Amino acid sequence: MIEFGHGTHVGLRRTRNEDTYYADAGLGLFLVADGMGGHQHGEVASALVRDAMADLVTRGHSLVEAVRGADERLMAQAKGSRDALPMGTTIAALRLGANSYEVAWVGDSRIYLWQNGLRQISHDHSLVQELVAAGTLDPAQAARHPQRNVITQALGITAVDQLHIGMARGTLEPGMCFLLCSDGLTEEVSDAGIARVVERRDLAAQECVDHLLLAALDAGGSDNITVILARAN
Repeated sequence: MIEFGHGTHVGLRRTRNEDTYYADAGLGLFLVADGMGGHQHGEVASALVRDAMADLVTRGHSLVEAVRGADERLMAQAKGSRDALPMGTTIAALRLGANSYEVAWVGDSRIYLWQNGLRQISHDHSLVQELVAAGTLDPAQAARHPQRNVITQALGITAVDQLHIGMARGTLEPGMCFLLCSDGLTEEVSDAGIARVVERRDLAAQECVDHLLLAALDAGGSDNITVILARAN
């Protein structure tokens, strides 16, 4: 039995919401996509990838196959456009089976697992994360680094032969809780702040999502904010 909550907000400083998401417990598919590009390209890119992911998973493709297929569709769309502006998106996706889970991601939208504590199971495809991994930047400095929003991988922008899809899988156990979010949440709310909300079992999943959206807005709401919380009961 999967209980889930979901929501998105344009934030307090943007005029358009280029985030989108998909949540379907029947299909076991949950995803967040954070679009980027000029004009309305971010909205187009994230929506195209969302729809492609749902279509491909419904047809029986694995999560990674669906990400690659969605990227191909987005590349084809961009190639057919006469506009020179980029059209890209991040993706953070979760697929829940009867007793297993798998996640896949590209970019800096995140996937967290709560199980006796919160841990990030995705790894940001970002310049700052590369510096941290190389040991040239302290993790504490990364959160305040001026280039923390520079991502190194994105669907529709990264060349197909250079696209790196992060992935992880494991056994689904009762009590596990998965959080998918765009960086509009993680820019404003610390992991400790997220954990304090996610661990509250007195709240329904939707109430937790609402609390997280409000926390991001209270902290400044500098970007679009999207949150999905899926609990295995």
